[in-house]
Amino acid sequence: MIVAEDILKVISDKQSLELLRIVALTKRDNNYNTDALMSKTKLTSEQYYSRMSTLSNAGLIKSNNGKHTLSAFGKVAFYALTMIENGVTNYWKLKTIDSLEMSNDLPAEERKKLIDNLLDNQEIKNILVRYNDNNNND
Repeated sequence: MIVAEDILKVISDKQSLELLRIVALTKRDNNYNTDALMSKTKLTSEQYYSRMSTLSNAGLIKSNNGKHTLSAFGKVAFYALTMIENGVTNYWKLKTIDSLEMSNDLPAEERKKLIDNLLDNQEIKNILVRYNDNNNND
């Protein structure tokens, strides 16, 4: 059985993450085969096969006729990874929002305006507004 900790451990390896990203961002008709992936990542044969095996065993990638693609689960995991990377990109803006919220003087409508003005990423905006709305309904 696969658990979240296992997936996080797999993608915490820099080269495995790079392989996952390459597979995820490659168009379906241009999927890299083994030789192309090894060349692109500059991994040794042993390093490459070890990491691809780990990604495959974790259910993140699948192979078909020597071409590698994300599995359905891999697509979900890659989306979550993308959201984390978006959060990192907006880290200081998110810290600003945290600082202003600490005062408890920020009305909900002003908070929504602040989030809308500070952040460009609609998904992050939705998460923050939804999370705040859920906490206020308790």
